[in-house]
Amino acid sequence: MTARFPQLRRPRRLRTSPILRSMVRETTLLREDLIMPVFISPTAGTRREIPSMPGICNWGLDRVNEEIDAILESGIRQIILFGEPDHKDEIGSDTWDDEGGIIQRATRQIKDEHDDDLFVLTDVCFCEYTTHGHCGVVADDGTLINDETLENLQLQAISHARAGADMVAPSGMIDGMIGAMRAGLDSEGHENVGIMSYAVKYASAFYGPFRDAVDSAPQFGDRQTYQMDPANVREGLVEAALDVEQGADVLMVKPALSYLDVIAKVKEEFHLPVAAYNVSGEYAMVKAAAANGWIDEERVALESLLSMKRAGADLILSYFARDLGPRLPTGV
Repeated sequence: MTARFPQLRRPRRLRTSPILRSMVRETTLLREDLIMPVFISPTAGTRREIPSMPGICNWGLDRVNEEIDAILESGIRQIILFGEPDHKDEIGSDTWDDEGGIIQRATRQIKDEHDDDLFVLTDVCFCEYTTHGHCGVVADDGTLINDETLENLQLQAISHARAGADMVAPSGMIDGMIGAMRAGLDSEGHENVGIMSYAVKYASAFYGPFRDAVDSAPQFGDRQTYQMDPANVREGLVEAALDVEQGADVLMVKPALSYLDVIAKVKEEFHLPVAAYNVSGEYAMVKAAAANGWIDEERVALESLLSMKRAGADLILSYFARDLGPRLPTGV
């Protein structure tokens, strides 16, 4: 007689059909979870595919609605804007130019046409806008000056809010940035504009393709004095706690795939929505492996994003958002 498995509990019973597997699924990735990054160029007619990020383009203002229409068609309703300015200077003054700033112009244009359809976040930083490529005001010796940078971040956030941004997302890891921006926004009557803080942002090697997209590589040194050491977790919880105290509405961990443990700890520790940034290097690796026929691109992308959601991310910024939107259910 064939020996039988003696235990009454057989976990495989819950995997015997696609319907049953769906019924007991613990984690579901929704369209509403994803935020699509959009790159804006001041050059008319631009639709420049970023070589290291296949399928992602830098769009001229006169053509960006082609991308917005495609995003909406996919079912995604959340975008974050990154800009490349007409000109750069030592302090990134384009970032608080109400009329001429690239993000301000793009935000007004997009909101004028799609105000009821889209939730628009804007990246608040300086590396794309400064001649030196660092995230703020830099001293003669090359060090970033924290408190002078706060004043400019405040100006930038207020200017983005005036243009119609629904939420601003400071990414520079500058001490005190949330408090400065919250105070500035509130004093100008923008108390309903939220702040998604890049609260736990690591000095990562996964950012390379993004820097190609917006020409933001530092011209000297690196960003290790203000972005976090990849070895540290407790430090990230300290950073997040400070941002919570200062008024952040959403906490972000960046990058995502190599920091799932950090996402989980931030989610466990704080009672705010947690975002994860599925960054350009993570996207590029999947694209390159798929182009070589080594992996199934869609399945790997979906599995990667699901792992971030499972780790605790409520929101995921991802370059896959537009393409995966039609494959995902909606919670609305």
